[in-house]
Amino acid sequence: MPDKKTVDLIIHNAKQLLTCISNGGARKGVSMQDLGIIENGGVAITGGMIKAVGTTDEIFSQFESEIDIDAEGKVVMPAFVDPHTHIIYGGNRLDEFELKIKGADYLDILANGGG
Repeated sequence: MPDKKTVDLIIHNAKQLLTCISNGGARKGVSMQDLGIIENGGVAITGGMIKAVGTTDEIFSQFESEIDIDAEGKVVMPAFVDPHTHIIYGGNRLDEFELKIKGADYLDILANGGG
């Protein structure tokens, strides 16, 4: 068996690991509903970058680390940075988001009072 690669951090045992993986392009419409969920997921991180994702067993078979986080029973998902340079809308637009992932375009949402 080949030697394991050493990484800075391993997150393991996530009840669900949401990868939000795509084929390199932006997701639109219905494809936004696929979260790329890995049950009992693990993440290998080095240099502040994700090196690999997979099941906990897959990650531990390929990588080792002195630091690990047991995420048992938790959901692990990508975080997003809001790049806005103006005051951010303080309301709730969950209904608009649901319409977008069901295929509604911006003009439809705007015509119904959203946006």
